[in-house]
Amino acid sequence: MEPLKNLYTKEYLTPFTKQLKSIYPDFSEPSFYNFVFDSNWNALELKQRIRHISKAIDHTTPSYADAINYLMEIAPSCKGFGYLFFPDFVEVYGLNNWNLSVQALKAFTPYSSSEFAVRPYIEQRPEEMLEVMSKWALDENEHVRRLASEGARPRLPWAKPLHQLKADPTPILPILTVLKEDESLYVRKSVANHLNDISKDHPELVKKLAKEWYGHNERTDWILKHGCRTLLKKADPDILTLFGFHLSNDIEVTDFFVPNDVHIGEILPFSFNVNNHSEHPIKLRIEFAIDFVKKTGKSSRKLFQLTEKSFKPGKHKYTRKHSFKDLSTRKHYPGKHRLTLFVNGAEVGTHSFDVHREKETSQQIT
Repeated sequence: MEPLKNLYTKEYLTPFTKQLKSIYPDFSEPSFYNFVFDSNWNALELKQRIRHISKAIDHTTPSYADAINYLMEIAPSCKGFGYLFFPDFVEVYGLNNWNLSVQALKAFTPYSSSEFAVRPYIEQRPEEMLEVMSKWALDENEHVRRLASEGARPRLPWAKPLHQLKADPTPILPILTVLKEDESLYVRKSVANHLNDISKDHPELVKKLAKEWYGHNERTDWILKHGCRTLLKKADPDILTLFGFHLSNDIEVTDFFVPNDVHIGEILPFSFNVNNHSEHPIKLRIEFAIDFVKKTGKSSRKLFQLTEKSFKPGKHKYTRKHSFKDLSTRKHYPGKHRLTLFVNGAEVGTHSFDVHREKETSQQIT
């Protein structure tokens, strides 16, 4: 798969430069392209290329205010991830022109996203910016409402942490409260991810909100379930109970089987039975963890969810597989591994197995 940074070619940028030229006749396309595709371009990664294009806009327009007015006019025709340099331009050059910049952030977010660019504005004037974002939370456009949550996430991926909100997230709670029943799944996903961010630093706060909000609205319940996923993975007893995952003596796991050996590049099968000895369905969350051997020889556990549903009385057979093929995101190493099963957060079985080096493939001579 081609790296995303390679999206930015002259062909990709041409519609943008043509539109800019149509409303700003003095705009020099050759100067813009010479600036963008300079001698350092090939060495730049994705975010660096976005920033470099922002600098090229600054280099080829008369002033920040003029550039913003041009960009806001053509923004509806420049849609998609590739146009993140619109809000990035605001992030880099707009902090000293607050009112126009905040207006631009709102204008650009429906077409790309201002979730990264808004963060320096929160850091510079937190109370003032959060007041603006509280108004965004009431906007008719779902992209603007999402920005009210996504832009203030304390642990937003690809972005620097917002240390002030990471230390004390209470100033953002009124915005999340407004959005907790939002009709847009796009917005609700952001609120859920925001709560999950907060739960990593302030689990008790999220647990308190969950207990207050749960059970009143289906949309809010969905947000809470996804927003508490880290707490669920940690088998927090209060959260497990809140979502109906109770420990029960009527549940028994039997016939847990894991092979003794697997080679890197192969598939590890495993199986078990879930027995519900009661006379009524029981809601179960079943997970498994593998303690992977790392390059250092130490082990690192990763948790995987198998299923989450209501189990009727009787025996339920499960057969699953886990791949030990090397990926760009995970490399496997030989050694003693362990696979552990969990039901509603409780360990119900564990087996160790040996991972061996990849088998050598013999080449047939013809």
